[in-house]
Amino acid sequence: MRLRSAVGRARGLGSARSGADHFWHQRLTAIALAPLAVWLVISLITLSGADYGTVKAWLDRPLNATLMLLAVLAAVWHAQLGVQVVIEDYVHHAVAKWSALIGLRLAAIALATFMAVSILKIALGG
Repeated sequence: MRLRSAVGRARGLGSARSGADHFWHQRLTAIALAPLAVWLVISLITLSGADYGTVKAWLDRPLNATLMLLAVLAAVWHAQLGVQVVIEDYVHHAVAKWSALIGLRLAAIALATFMAVSILKIALGG
């Protein structure tokens, strides 16, 4: 039996100090995605039935290319954060959890890179 206070027993069992950052990143990406999603839906409605040349001309405008890049990057980041929480909450085996989190991060990086390169290629005349 040890004679330690309640604070002494609890010390070291607190937060890892990463939960608050994760929470705020998820909220900030959600806030960023709200107007970007509205812009994207309006743009897609406007461009429905358009040919490649029309879409390319639309994406050639710097504002449209920038907003499209921001939308896809914020969406991938937000999705990665959400799936990370699901993995952390429901995968209980340490190796499986670690592997799933690494795989998720790599997939998010690959998807974001592919989307960014595709948008830039169209916008910059590829």
